[in-house]
Amino acid sequence: MKTAVIIGAGPAGLTAAYELLTRTDVKPVVLEASPFFGGISRTAVYRGNRMDIGGHRFFSKSSRVMQWWLDRMPLEKTDDNTFAIRYQGRAQAMAGNGELDPDQVDRVMLVRPRKSRIYWRRNLYHYPLSLSADTVRKMGVARMAKAGASYAWASTFPVKPETTLEDFLINRFGRELYLTFFKSYTEKVWGVACHEIPADWGAQRIKGLSIRKALAHALAKRRNKGNGDITQKSTETSLIERFLYPKFGPGQMWEITAEEVRRLGGEILMEHRATEFCVEGNRIVEVVARDRSGHETRLAADYVFSSMAIKDLFAGLRTPVPEECRRIAETLPYRDFITVGLLVDGMKLEDDQGGPVRDNWIYIQEPDVKIGRLQVFNNWSPYLVADRSKTWLGLEYFCYETDDIWSWPDEKLVAFGRDELARIDIIDPADAIDGCAIRVKKTYPAYFGSYNRFGELRQFLDRFENLYCVGRNGQHRYNNQDHSMLCAMIAVDHIAAGITDKAAVWDVNTEEEYHEEAKKG
Repeated sequence: MKTAVIIGAGPAGLTAAYELLTRTDVKPVVLEASPFFGGISRTAVYRGNRMDIGGHRFFSKSSRVMQWWLDRMPLEKTDDNTFAIRYQGRAQAMAGNGELDPDQVDRVMLVRPRKSRIYWRRNLYHYPLSLSADTVRKMGVARMAKAGASYAWASTFPVKPETTLEDFLINRFGRELYLTFFKSYTEKVWGVACHEIPADWGAQRIKGLSIRKALAHALAKRRNKGNGDITQKSTETSLIERFLYPKFGPGQMWEITAEEVRRLGGEILMEHRATEFCVEGNRIVEVVARDRSGHETRLAADYVFSSMAIKDLFAGLRTPVPEECRRIAETLPYRDFITVGLLVDGMKLEDDQGGPVRDNWIYIQEPDVKIGRLQVFNNWSPYLVADRSKTWLGLEYFCYETDDIWSWPDEKLVAFGRDELARIDIIDPADAIDGCAIRVKKTYPAYFGSYNRFGELRQFLDRFENLYCVGRNGQHRYNNQDHSMLCAMIAVDHIAAGITDKAAVWDVNTEEEYHEEAKKG
């Protein structure tokens, strides 16, 4: 039997392992450096409160991925389920017929409303922006008029050529709205000015979003009120109204998948870090891994799936590598990530009706604080919170490992986050009850610096006919988990079909509709 060594037990790695087991005669051996399944899609737990690292909507333009999720975790059956689901997988059909095993009742998907807003000048604004009376009141007539004129100018005289992220955003929203609602948050995320970031980032993350499309979506929403189609295939991803979500957070999906991989005969080695890749000719023939104690394991490989950081992959290659490629890989930029979990008695913010806010997350556009985004975990799933009378928040900070904030003790981070939220009138500091801090390295592969020569790294890696680079860090691309999964699926498609070209694997999430789902595999 052939063996595939898979680096990483995140969405890409576990999807690849499951697909290999169910569609080929290749046995997967998964190496995971941490004690957790799911990568950044894991669910952290602190005193019974569950934390979604970064916030993961289970929504995809790929029908194949949507079906795959529902086959693992069927839709929760409710008395008033008005949502039209087009996917009729076995597990989902069982749930709909009331045939779900009682022991599986907690292994279900919830349908959650999507709501995210921008917090600027101590006010909440709908995202995407709407031309409502509320928006006019908060921004003021003069500022709204200036924003309208700025947008009209950008539409008539767009920046050409569009080379930077600043150009990209100004062309779609006008300079005034860019400065008001995009610049500060984006620069917190990346740590550099928007005019230093290539337009690639915007083209990938907010492809089709613009003022025109946001307005068209708002009008269509009014016309189609009551249409519960969760697929939302014709809607820009940034504008979707609903998404699926595992009852106990995103990590639940990957814990279930890991169970299935092991049940089907796959092997998963936790806390094993891949350190070396031994090469013969144009193939990687062996992977060396070390566990926490330093014990070394050597694994023969017919195929290798790598979702590890590209810079670490190059560092582990035991074959001559051009000096320029090594230099580019070593200097690839990444942003690291801290989530401060804060349990509070309540928030000062209120929703439009005067009740608790219903936002999944809030973009903090205030320049006088470091926090970039605020998650309200209660609104992702009420089951993430141990005591539902409390509010469980996630404060997101973007940094480098070399920044002082990265090495602060947890207690200092929690106090810092509490004080920042109090400073911008989101909580009363006396209402903070408890907190924790979770640090994640290399969360965001960055699109500046030596990234502009990434094509040279890809060209070199493609010489290894049995190597597949998948996942966010594996491709150094700001992919969502569905993109990472689809990369893995397509790679397995190619193995099953004997296809050696890697272009379709690399190109997921670079064109419309994910290359029509890679031409349906």
